[in-house]
Amino acid sequence: MRLLAKFNLILLVIFGSGGFLISQLAYSFLFGNARREVLQEAQLMIASAKSVRDYTATDLSPLLQQNPGHRVRFLPETIPFYGATTTFNNLRRDNPDYTNYTYKEAALNPTNLEDRASDWEADIISELRNHPDESQIMNERLIPSGRSLYIAKPIKATLECLECHSVPSAAPRAMLAVYGSANGFGWKKDEIVGAQIISVPMTVPIGIANRAYHQLLLYLVLTLIIAILALDAGVYLFVIRPLRTVSDTADRVSRGEKNVPPIKVNGKDEIATVASSFNRMQLSVAKALKMFEEE
Repeated sequence: MRLLAKFNLILLVIFGSGGFLISQLAYSFLFGNARREVLQEAQLMIASAKSVRDYTATDLSPLLQQNPGHRVRFLPETIPFYGATTTFNNLRRDNPDYTNYTYKEAALNPTNLEDRASDWEADIISELRNHPDESQIMNERLIPSGRSLYIAKPIKATLECLECHSVPSAAPRAMLAVYGSANGFGWKKDEIVGAQIISVPMTVPIGIANRAYHQLLLYLVLTLIIAILALDAGVYLFVIRPLRTVSDTADRVSRGEKNVPPIKVNGKDEIATVASSFNRMQLSVAKALKMFEEE
């Protein structure tokens, strides 16, 4: 096996082992970073939805309720749940990156049964009720397609909420005509009645991590190739080519050629030392042959 091939084999083993170790450590970092990125996006969405809820409850709903048509036909735009959910759905529609995110304002006793909490959502609301000091819950859960990451924030009943959810007699007649009087009542001020919940499949952070990981691998391979080519060029210029010069000169001397010029010595490294030693040997051999011929 040629010297350059041996050198390349050693580099491949070293760089390959180091690259594999780096890639494994990097994937754990990239996945953790992708998971944090997804959670930050979810927190931003929840904060945006809460802003819509607050605006609807304090500013928009009072104006709409003053509309005479609201007494005849119930306007869902007066409900904070409706405004937040509609805004989020518009966000998903206009941003393909958020297609996998789902948002729900789940309640234990909602007026609209579509907002009723499922079993796992009810468990989250119960946990928030049992730990009122917690501002949010972040966790994972198992779903049919794999695992899902979720973040949940509590929804507390405010004075604005009690205008429709205290007792049926206080609720707008138009609302009762749509939803009836069996659900969504009995709320108390500052009671945690539901939760804002955003869920996203773990395939989303995994996909983000995989894309970054593949880019990293590509950069590592390109770096490996460039490094090997650069090192090969250095080995050829500073080791192999000078050694070939020494070898060719030695072959010419061994074949009995006369007036073989000495090897040009550059620098003071080991290759230069070998060339200097060969020149001295060549000079000694030439003197010995000359003395032998004179005899």
